[in-house]
Amino acid sequence: MRWSWKLGTFAGIGVYMHATFTLLILWVVLREWGRSHDPSAVLRSVAFILLLFLCVVLHEFGHALTAKRFGILTRDITLLPIGGVARLERMPDDPKQEFWVAIAGPAVNVVIAAGLFLVLGAAGTLPTLEQLGSPRAPLLGQLMVVNVSLFLFNLLPAFPMDGGRILRAFLAMRMEYTRATQVAASIGQALALALGFVGFFYNPFMMFIAVFVWMGAEQEASMVKLKSALGGIPVRNAMLTEFHTLSPADSLERAVELLLAGSQKDFPVVENGDVRGILTQAKLIAGLSRRESARVSDAMDTVFQATEAGDMLETAFRRLQECECRVMPVLDKGTLVGVLNADNVGEFMMVQAALGREALRK
Repeated sequence: MRWSWKLGTFAGIGVYMHATFTLLILWVVLREWGRSHDPSAVLRSVAFILLLFLCVVLHEFGHALTAKRFGILTRDITLLPIGGVARLERMPDDPKQEFWVAIAGPAVNVVIAAGLFLVLGAAGTLPTLEQLGSPRAPLLGQLMVVNVSLFLFNLLPAFPMDGGRILRAFLAMRMEYTRATQVAASIGQALALALGFVGFFYNPFMMFIAVFVWMGAEQEASMVKLKSALGGIPVRNAMLTEFHTLSPADSLERAVELLLAGSQKDFPVVENGDVRGILTQAKLIAGLSRRESARVSDAMDTVFQATEAGDMLETAFRRLQECECRVMPVLDKGTLVGVLNADNVGEFMMVQAALGREALRK
């Protein structure tokens, strides 16, 4: 994720902090200083936030390490002001595996809360409910309560919370996966409407949560529909086969001619039959602004993603999105036979949908 700083690597998984996380720390410092003008109180509040997000990281590692047991790797974990995000390569196809991956995160919060309860109890410092309601409540006591809250919040039966995935897993054990996702998404959106209604009258923050839940349900349903539409289709069925290529020795003026002559915006760069790079529209314009006589080799990207014509379109499209690439060369035994971009995948899906509807009419 852009604008993220790496904190370290644990269990082979990189942990990052997004730049916006510093805004949360700054807000906590300013709020506490404005309230108390007490440096120790400011340090205590910052320490609490850092411990809280340590619990969030452990929550995400619960998902990641459980997924690893099922052969699914995690690319990274990123801390955001609203929580943590673990980027799994994919969700399990088996509903039972998805259930265990989803429940593992909240289970970590239960373990942390139980551990803090035992520690505080053994030390004779277990706070009362009245003490927990005070701003000066014991730090570990507050952390215990927050972990219980995280457990309950994440079990809400709505995407993108873990409860939505748990619900989908249960439903998918009894019905087709896409249908299970649609039902779970509808339940989540109904919950979002209820939260929004209550928040309108009592707590505006709940309206923010409602919007978050509604959008999460919509996104999850769309992703599963996309996966279903692309499943089992090879890349060769959707790739563009009419396209222009460039040579590293070509001038950028030649690339401009091709850019203006048609609709192609990004060009594979080929030398001796091998793909050496990709010249994107953005790199072309940037190259022209620096030097008029520049060559394609001066502006092209030499690090790029490629796919095979026989690969599944679902997998190739996911890689296209994850690498934030505009175009992927399609190879067949090392030979360039096509290109794949998001636009032609979208057009392919529209054609498939139209053919499906026509088939139903017949």
